[in-house]
Parts: sequence; structure tokens; C-alpha cells
Amino acid sequence: MVQPSREQREGLEQLRLRVISVLETMDTFALTDTRELLTVPLGLLRKSATQRHGVTRWIRADDGNLKVEVVELHPRLFDEAWGDYGAFVLFHEFLHVLGFRAHDRTFRALEAQWPNRTAAGMGQSFTHAMRLGRARWLWYCPSCEESYPRQRKSNGKFQCRKCRKLLEDRPM
Repeated sequence: MVQPSREQREGLEQLRLRVISVLETMDTFALTDTRELLTVPLGLLRKSATQRHGVTRWIRADDGNLKVEVVELHPRLFDEAWGDYGAFVLFHEFLHVLGFRAHDRTFRALEAQWPNRTAAGMGQSFTHAMRLGRARWLWYCPSCEESYPRQRKSNGKFQCRKCRKLLEDRPM
């Protein structure tokens, strides 16, 4: 876990309170005790993470039960452009903390109740932005002009996902 700065810790706490306040207005969680969410340790993922936006880490307690060790969020979720998506990601992780560990139908139905539908759909955009920030190469399709930001060359080994033509390497 990356140790957050004082500013990041304050941001995590503000985000925690924001998400809990939304949770408490949702009918589905009216009978849920959200106090445990106030004590869950919050941390940060490495800024180099491109696929993972948030994670709930568990440890096995002495009694054999699983206990939340920490909920980590990507540090870029505190950028103004991604703030609403950051709240959704923390909501997603809090669902895990509340006992919904699997990404099953029940979990997805609860997740779909997040009131900001736009923020809930920003995952692909966030991943793309993170990949673009780390990319050194663009794998470019000369046929359909699609491009894929990557950290290494394709060396002509990969095909376009859309038209199946060989991708060309272009430096960023």
C-alpha cells in the first residue's frame, strides 16, 4: 500500500463521508449499519496501476474469519475530472466491505443503484486515460485507424481488435 500524503488522507476522508451520506439516503441501505465504514482503513494504489481503480484487501483473523485490511483507491481518482467516478469506486468497494464479496447479480443490482449514472459509467474512460498516461507506444491500425496505447512495441505480433489487420508501432 502506498502511504497517502496528508492532503490525500483528507481527500480520502471527505470521499468516505460523501459516499456514506449517499448510502444513507438509499432505501436499500436504510436498515444497514454504516458505522463500520467509518473505521475501514483507506489507502492508495500505486499511481502506475492502469487496470485496477480500487480494491478491498482482506486478511484472515485469528478466528479464521475474513476481515477488511484496507480499501485502496487509485490516486488519480482525486483529480477534479475523476472525482465523481472516485465516489462510485469507493461505493463499489464499500459494497464489498458490507459483505457482498462476489461480483454477482445481487452485487451488480446494488451497484446499479448509485444515483450518478454518468459517474458509474466512467470506468472505461478512466482505464483509457491511465493507459494513455503510461504509454510509450501507440499500436495503430492502418486500416480502421484505431489506436491502442501501450507500454511496449507490438513488433507486428498483434492484430486490430476490429478489423484483424496487423498493428503498426508508433512512438508517443
